[in-house]
Amino acid sequence: MANENLGAARKAKNDEFYTQFHDIEKEMGAYLDYDSEVFRGKTVLLPCDDPEWSNFTKYFAQNFQRLGLKKLISTSYAPNSKPKELNLQPTLFELESPQFDEEKAAANGKIFTLTRDTTGDDVINVDDLEWSYLDGDGDFRSEEITRLRDEADVIITNPPFSLFREFLAWIIEANKQFVIIGNMNALTYREVFPLIRDNRLWLGNGFHKGNAYFATPTTREYADGVFDEETGLVKFRNALWFTNLDHGRRHQPLPLMSEADNLKFSKHKEVKGTGYTKFDNYEAIEVPFTDAIPSDYKGVMGVPISFLDKYSPEQFEIIGLIAGNIRGLAGIPTSTGKDGPYVGGKLKYGRILIRHKKVEK
Repeated sequence: MANENLGAARKAKNDEFYTQFHDIEKEMGAYLDYDSEVFRGKTVLLPCDDPEWSNFTKYFAQNFQRLGLKKLISTSYAPNSKPKELNLQPTLFELESPQFDEEKAAANGKIFTLTRDTTGDDVINVDDLEWSYLDGDGDFRSEEITRLRDEADVIITNPPFSLFREFLAWIIEANKQFVIIGNMNALTYREVFPLIRDNRLWLGNGFHKGNAYFATPTTREYADGVFDEETGLVKFRNALWFTNLDHGRRHQPLPLMSEADNLKFSKHKEVKGTGYTKFDNYEAIEVPFTDAIPSDYKGVMGVPISFLDKYSPEQFEIIGLIAGNIRGLAGIPTSTGKDGPYVGGKLKYGRILIRHKKVEK
């Protein structure tokens, strides 16, 4: 149901989901554990943000010196470009600032930058952020924000769910490093899957136990049990981190049993005692669960999309994808008149086609 709500929110362009500090800290920690110098000397851009209170801005500003950043840039959308029901008003911080402009406060986005110690306390942190109004509304597609993109080395944010395709394309166009949040459905997008297949994009370290909790100023579109009125958090199970920064979990091989052992000991009734069925019109076996992948199978296997969270590029090669909207990416023959691999006459949606790079003996 949470997944359905995220889809409904995306269609309604309800994009106001704000990431928690500890989730950002945990995710960035995975990249730092793998490479402690990953951010050193770099300019980090946080677009699609609300710099005055954003946890992305707070994290990178507080850790500016520890990370060895060269520059931090954070930008926001203008209040007028957001849903009217939010009734956004200037904060006390903005109102009391010498550069406050009533007209720009509504129509223009803001930019916060951090490069130096402005307070004289010999520490560069959140207190040293400098800000001004943008010339425009802060839309990442504008020339103004695109110039900031071109200046940056790494782009990190939780972009509007309704604009995920455009936002990712905007990053890839500039060949930048990135860490962004999206939903699981994005794995099957025509614009996304080829990047995964070619190891130009992969899943990040991930939310704790796969549960993502976002703050949101609106309670619309949510079913019972999804939105917590006391905390103001909405829970989604299909939110993922997408990145091209490396982390250790990505290189951990998936522990697997042999085909014979799966037949005897698998915990899944679909496999134990029955083995694996083959696709009707494609030379591959159907593997309904990631932990049921046989370690010694030499051919192509169709596995669930959730496999990508366990994918190690040293262990597996990704061949293609079977999904309703982009089956052609799998390069699958259609001599039967059907447009994808079938098992028992039924199309298997949501299958990644993989094979072992080195088969266990």
